Amino acid sequence: MSTFTDSQFTDSHCHLDFTELAEQLDNVLATCQQRNIKRIIVPSIGPQNWQSVLSLTTNTTDDVAVYPCLGIHPWFLDDLPADAISQLDLLVNQHKQSLIALGEMGVDGTIAKNADAPEKNLAQQIDIFEQQLLLADKHQLPVIVHHRRSHQEVVRSLKKAKLTKGGIVHAFSGSYQQAKQYLDLGFLLGIGGTITYPRAAKTINTVKKLPIEAMVLETDAPSMPLAGFQGQANHPKHVTDVFDTLASLRSEERNALAEQLEKNIDQLFGFNR
Repeated sequence: MSTFTDSQFTDSHCHLDFTELAEQLDNVLATCQQRNIKRIIVPSIGPQNWQSVLSLTTNTTDDVAVYPCLGIHPWFLDDLPADAISQLDLLVNQHKQSLIALGEMGVDGTIAKNADAPEKNLAQQIDIFEQQLLLADKHQLPVIVHHRRSHQEVVRSLKKAKLTKGGIVHAFSGSYQQAKQYLDLGFLLGIGGTITYPRAAKTINTVKKLPIEAMVLETDAPSMPLAGFQGQANHPKHVTDVFDTLASLRSEERNALAEQLEKNIDQLFGFNR
């Protein structure tokens, strides 16, 4: 458990509406408050949970600010309504005051590879991703991007979209060269539990070299448990443990590192602290 409490923290990617967390939401937020985790960004996965994500902003306290994002995750396209993009457009218009980004969206090469028709599935993922990027540009919102074995496809789509607001590449794992391509497009990299696993040498070496202005913290709770917590539901409180690991890999003084990570969030989403 982290003992670092001097600075504030933000979990830039947490599915608070998922059952494992939603059923004990008050306790989850109280624990976050104790660790100085003051902000939690909650992406959605599709029409099935847009309303539950939106409702979080009315069911939480001022102690921990919860920020919703609306999007369509590439894992959940099989039963996607034909008018899903127009539904998303309408909801974004209706809730523009509370939404801070579109997402979670992106391309997942593993899902495509295992689909009955891999090429068709990949093409559908890219199409839905690019339609959401157009919406992000229309509404001038950042995006939360899912990637897995899809770096080339994601970068190609982002280059085509030419977004002015950028966003976060969620759960970044990869080489410095790959990271640089995202940074050149104006994106931040979500750093989470991956760096707590010694086997993730490529990502760890990349994180050591990244500019301090390039990163934000995340957990992806209740998914992606940290090393030592395998088999358990992840929890947003572990964002401070991710910070501890990141601080051990970096040369910056801890307070300076923590402060810059928060500034990165502030600048991307236009927050004033």
